[in-house]
Amino acid sequence: MPARRMVAAVATLGLTPLALTALAAAPASAHGTMGDPVSRVAQCYAEGPESPSSDACKAAVAAGGTQALYDWNGVRIGDANGQHQTLIPDGKLCSANSEEFKGLDLARADWPATSVSSGSYTFKYRVTAQHKGTFKVYITKAGYDPTQPLAWDDLDLDNPVATATDPVASDGYYTFSGTLPERSGSQLLYAVWQRSDSPEAFYSCSDVTFGGSSADSGSGTTSSPTPSASAPSEEQIEEGADESTVEHHGHGDDDASTSAEPTTTSETTAAAANDVQAAGTTENLAETGGDSSTSYIAMGGAAVLAIGAAILFGSVRRRAVSGGRHGR
Repeated sequence: MPARRMVAAVATLGLTPLALTALAAAPASAHGTMGDPVSRVAQCYAEGPESPSSDACKAAVAAGGTQALYDWNGVRIGDANGQHQTLIPDGKLCSANSEEFKGLDLARADWPATSVSSGSYTFKYRVTAQHKGTFKVYITKAGYDPTQPLAWDDLDLDNPVATATDPVASDGYYTFSGTLPERSGSQLLYAVWQRSDSPEAFYSCSDVTFGGSSADSGSGTTSSPTPSASAPSEEQIEEGADESTVEHHGHGDDDASTSAEPTTTSETTAAAANDVQAAGTTENLAETGGDSSTSYIAMGGAAVLAIGAAILFGSVRRRAVSGGRHGR
């Protein structure tokens, strides 16, 4: 085998264990949820996981526990790859078919809601780790009944109210514009963030009220007005970070004990590559809430791989030269 080919082959084989070891250690990550209109999980987290004030959030905690609220930015599927309807059955849309977040799927008309009206709307997605990808926001069809489990057929999937690809984050939010159609009473906005650098996708349900009251839910029934929704403050997010069980890949959570197992090999590969790419960018870390130690760790990992390649290259080169001399 020519020396050049031998170098390439040995380097590839030699680096594979190192790369697989590094990628296997990459944890799953948490990245965000809709902040305006406020998502169900963000609303309940804002009320306080241990003692929520609204009846809907109390019921959500009773169904799924408090941990789901501390993990508010982790309603996700690691290997979604655009197959949202295949992976998420009717009635499980708000939880993304996750047992942890099942309290978000409760069908009831008293979820705290954001008051909206038809026309242009500025959406704000609270993000804790930035990634390239596309946001799509769907609204329920006229006649939506919040007292029935949310099904895919309840959403107007042919006409998303907002679509945004690779928006720029500022002050912890992705901000993008959309247009809300004519609706009345209680409706729901379903947001899907599908990453393009990974098969991972994130989901959120935001309850909204057209006309300022939910007395007319669109189902022919009447109820008392729903509470107004409000997003958690930065102080609340910071205070609850230690209780989270999902890792942010250095984007705001430096506690190694909160690592979650990666869902797929492709997910860990994309996550590790993304972190190395952002390693030397102080601005990126500042935007996502990380600190400078993250860059040193990522660069250190890249350096180990580079050193390994150099050692292998040198070893093979010496053998090739030695073999040439003996053959003379």
